[in-house]
Amino acid sequence: MSRVLCIANRKGGVGKTTTAINLSTALARAGSKTLLVDLDPQCNATTGLGHEPCDQHPLLQSDSLRNSLLPTRTKALDLLPGSRRFQDVETLATATNGQTATLQAHLTRGTTSYDFVLIDCPPSLGPLTQTALSCSTEVVMPIQCEYFAMEGLTQMIRVIGDVMQQQTGRLEFGGILLTMYDHSLELTHEVDAEVREFFGDIVFDTVIPRDVAVSEAPSHGKSVLEHAARSRGTRAYIELCMEVLDR
Repeated sequence: MSRVLCIANRKGGVGKTTTAINLSTALARAGSKTLLVDLDPQCNATTGLGHEPCDQHPLLQSDSLRNSLLPTRTKALDLLPGSRRFQDVETLATATNGQTATLQAHLTRGTTSYDFVLIDCPPSLGPLTQTALSCSTEVVMPIQCEYFAMEGLTQMIRVIGDVMQQQTGRLEFGGILLTMYDHSLELTHEVDAEVREFFGDIVFDTVIPRDVAVSEAPSHGKSVLEHAARSRGTRAYIELCMEVLDR
């Protein structure tokens, strides 16, 4: 059975897409057949792996998803590209019951050949994110190491809890990931301690450091693992990958 990881946070700029790209690459390099699904209308996961957004989002087409999958530089990693077309964004975000059922069918039955499916969600708690949560087995929530990190977490966790009840045990809390971690700042350590005290074992041991290589990689259409193999960011995402595999 595939493990479907929903990478979600209602806030933008917390490293959500960066985590989706680099964790999916690390999982594929570790030998797991992996699919990255771009559900964010900004399509940064698509461009960050060197591809262009498609004319119509594959999840709105009647054809099998197999016909829309794109290869990446990593052998075991496929990409389901996103779309910036306004009509697609609106349809995905305001899907009727029938359309929601179609999205769920694509995201569940259409991805069974993969060991891992990672879904990069938009920065919101809207219908699109909720549909992704309902199709997932785990949710991973990246949060930035700043005082506003806790802002919105209660609402996010409430939505996750609602989906968990509706899915009768299918969705689990995969973990909270601390990103943009600066070891030299006292603020970072204070936020780290506060988050771990409040959420306990839900928080990943791995933290993602501030690293210019992580920021540069998408401009080259690569993950940081390909762009800077010996960087601190690469090492962190490999450690996160091992933690995910062990959970």
